[in-house]
Amino acid sequence: MTQPTSPAGQPMRVPDTFLILLIIALVAYGATWLIAPGVFQLDAGDPPRIIPGSYSAAAAPDGAPLFGTKNDVGFLNFLFEGLVSGGRSSASVGLMAFLLVVGGAFGVIMRTGAIDRALTAIMPKEGGSGGDLIIAVMFVVFSSGGAVFGMGEEAIAISLILIPALMRSGYDSITGLLCCYVATQVGFATSWMNPFSVIVAQSISGLPIMSGLEFRVVMWLIFTTLGALYVWNYARRVRLDPLRSLALTSDNRWRHTLQNVQNQTRMSFGDWLVLLTLVAGVAWVGWGVVEKGYYLAEIAAQFMAVGLIAGVIGRVFRLNNVNGNDLVEAFRDGAVQLAPAALIVAAAKGIVLLLGGDNPAVPSLLNTLLHGMSTFTAILPNWATAWGMLVFQTVINFFIVSGSGQAAITMPLMAPLADLSGVTRQTAVLAFQLGDGLTNTIVPTSAALMGCLAAARLDFARWLMFAWRPMGLLFILSTAFVLGAHAIGFS
Repeated sequence: MTQPTSPAGQPMRVPDTFLILLIIALVAYGATWLIAPGVFQLDAGDPPRIIPGSYSAAAAPDGAPLFGTKNDVGFLNFLFEGLVSGGRSSASVGLMAFLLVVGGAFGVIMRTGAIDRALTAIMPKEGGSGGDLIIAVMFVVFSSGGAVFGMGEEAIAISLILIPALMRSGYDSITGLLCCYVATQVGFATSWMNPFSVIVAQSISGLPIMSGLEFRVVMWLIFTTLGALYVWNYARRVRLDPLRSLALTSDNRWRHTLQNVQNQTRMSFGDWLVLLTLVAGVAWVGWGVVEKGYYLAEIAAQFMAVGLIAGVIGRVFRLNNVNGNDLVEAFRDGAVQLAPAALIVAAAKGIVLLLGGDNPAVPSLLNTLLHGMSTFTAILPNWATAWGMLVFQTVINFFIVSGSGQAAITMPLMAPLADLSGVTRQTAVLAFQLGDGLTNTIVPTSAALMGCLAAARLDFARWLMFAWRPMGLLFILSTAFVLGAHAIGFS
C-alpha cells in the first residue's frame, strides 16, 4: 500500500504515541523546574468541585527529581509509578487490567470465526438492489459493535472477508471500508457504553458510569441512521455506475483474483450459539451497569464469562477446528493487542504524577496549567469553550489515536476546566468522544485504518480524496451535538 509522502518524496513518519508521551514527559519534567505549582479550594459537594477564583500559586518552582524514590516521582520512574498507581477501581491499575481482560475475551470470540461466517453468509452472490439494503444494515451492525465494545482493530480481519464479498456483488473497496471500518468508528464516537472511551473518560472525570445514556443513545441513532443512508446511496451509485468509484483503478488490479476466503459460508449451530452468547453478554453488561452499578472489575468479569462460553462452544462444535491451545493463544493475542493501550494509560498517569498529581487540593503543575487555560477561556463565551474542547480533542487525536490513552491524557485537564468554564463535565466527555472517534477515519496514525486500507489494497491518498467530505459532514454534526448539549446543560 502506498504511504503518504512528504514534498521531498520520503514516506511520512508520524511519531509513535509512546514517543509523543516521552516528549511530553520530558517537557513536564523541565516545567517542574520553571513553573510554580498551584492549588485550588474545593466546595463540599459530592464529588467536590473547584471553587472558581480560589487558585493560589506556590512561591517558587520545586523541581521534580531525575531519579525518584518511593516518596517522589521523578523522570526516570514516571512510567513505573503510572503502572502501580491506584487500585482495582482506579483509572490506572484497574483500567489497565480491564483492557487486557476484555481484549483477551474478544480475541477468543473472533477466533471461533462465527462473526466471519455470518458476514460471508449474508452477502448476495450476484449484483442487485438487495445488496444495497444489506450494506446499510451492516453499517448499523458494525456501528453497534463500535458503540458496545469499541470494535476497531477487529475490522481489519473482517475487511479481508467483507471487501471481496462486496466486490463480487458489484461494489467497490470504498463501500467495504464505509460499511465496516467507518461504521465502527461512528459507533465508537457516539457510544453510550464504549468501555474504551466513554467509560474511561467518565471514570476519570468523576461521573457515574453510563450517565447521560439517553442523550447518547439518541445521538448514536441519528449518526448511525444518517451514515447508513449515506452508505446505501453511495453503494447504489457505484453498483449502477462503477466509473463513479475513486477506487476503480486499484480495484481492477485484483478483481480477477477474488475468491471466497471462507470454505464454509453456511452458519452452523455452533456459530449461532456464539453470536447469541455475545448478544446476551452485551445485554448482561448493560443490565449490570444500570441496575447494579457494576464497574471495571465486574464488567471485566462479565466479558470474561462471554469469552469463556464462546470458547467452550467453539471447542465443542469444532468451529475453525479450534482446540484448547488455540483458544488460549487467541486470548493471549487479544490481550497483547490491547497491551499498548494499557501502557499508554500508565504513561499518561505517570506524567500526571510527575506534574504533582491531579488532586486540585494538592499543589501541582496540572493545577497551574488548568488555571492558565481557565483564564483564557474566561474571555470566551461558554459555548465557544465547549466547541473548543471538541476542536482540541479532534486535533490531539492525530497524535494519540488510542481512545483510552487520549482520555487518560486529556480528561484530567478537560474535566476541571469544564467546572471553571461553565461547561458541564458530561459535555466535556461528549466533546472528547466525538473528537477522538470520528477522526480515526482519516488519520494516518490509526493502525486500524491503515490495516483496513491494506486489506482493501487502497492507498491512503486516494482514500483521503474520498473521505474528507463525509468527515466534514460528521464534524458539522458533532458541532451541533456539542453545542446542543451545552445549551441544555447536559449532565
